[in-house]
Amino acid sequence: MPDPLLRWRAEFPILDTCTYLVSHSLGAMPRRTRAELARFADGWDGRGVRAWHEGWWEIGRETGDLLAPTLGAAPGTITMHQNATVAQAIVASCFSFEGSRRRVVLQDLDFPTNHYLYEGFRRYGAEIVYVRSDDSVQAPIGRLLDAIDDRTLLVPISLVLFRSGALQDVRPVVEKAHRVGARVVLDVYQAAGTVPVDLTALGVDFAVGGSVKWLCGGPGAGYLYVRPDLVSELSPSIVGWAGHAAPFAFETGAIAYAPGIERFQSGTPNVPALYSARAGYGVIAEIGVPAIRARSLRLTRRLMDAARASGWSVNTPDADDARGGSVVVDVPGGARVTEQLLARGVIVDHRPQAGIRLAPHFYNTEDEIDHAVAEMRDLVSVAQR
Repeated sequence: MPDPLLRWRAEFPILDTCTYLVSHSLGAMPRRTRAELARFADGWDGRGVRAWHEGWWEIGRETGDLLAPTLGAAPGTITMHQNATVAQAIVASCFSFEGSRRRVVLQDLDFPTNHYLYEGFRRYGAEIVYVRSDDSVQAPIGRLLDAIDDRTLLVPISLVLFRSGALQDVRPVVEKAHRVGARVVLDVYQAAGTVPVDLTALGVDFAVGGSVKWLCGGPGAGYLYVRPDLVSELSPSIVGWAGHAAPFAFETGAIAYAPGIERFQSGTPNVPALYSARAGYGVIAEIGVPAIRARSLRLTRRLMDAARASGWSVNTPDADDARGGSVVVDVPGGARVTEQLLARGVIVDHRPQAGIRLAPHFYNTEDEIDHAVAEMRDLVSVAQR
């Protein structure tokens, strides 16, 4: 019997043109996204500046609330931003890196943008500590726990590692950080939309991510979650006029922060990107992440079994509870094989020190998995002759 989730394939036109296995990088565009973008264009074209007061100004808050249930967050706890880096920067700007508590503890397998951002805060007194891993697949949580102490201010951590797709158990990290007075910034970029996330249950202080991957929301719609009890307590220094209590009063000087989550806003919202993101959020919410996760586990298991049967290394954890939605397969000449796969219409990508990344989503079929593996076998065998 075909999986009931496959009825959603018709919602994603690109699936008729190629074998699309790159949702860990850019999710396929839902058909309804065109209608959402047309709504934006019609508003600009027909209403002009009046569109700001006829929905545009509120779209950031509404889009955050639309995403909130997928992340296990309460309404009014998410603000929308250009990308996850901006969201991380806003978090960091809430703190003073002075005195004995000024350490930021990071994993070496974290996404590079997080390293770049927090390294920049050294000039303000931050002490950056990296927890080293033994390979490119998993980052030892025990070492991270040992590195968190009463000198720690922030612990940014990825729920799913970008290079290997490893799913991390972050609950002990949250517990240890809170025990010593530190704050946790959970990066859910590689998880949201394919792995169940419950920010409220986890008790994280902040979460960041973007819409471009498993959420099928396109680029330009990053998000920032702030735990409700912390909202009024914090005063970000990276803030703009949209975070003012009365933005259209255009008061000069120091900001009077808006009440609630709006105080974490920056400047003018990225309206077209927010319209674009809403379509993907709606699809994911209609299906439900638990159903997506169940299908993902079946497809990734099929992919890993086929890769190992072909004699290739799989640089992704084998256990279902230890991996996200992508699988990393290391084949001879992986970068070149990736280029050739793209030429054959099998859309994947390659990462140095890891391998070929393949990411089946709920809209992919078993036949597509088998086809991708068959194409890889052919290309590897040709390269080895």
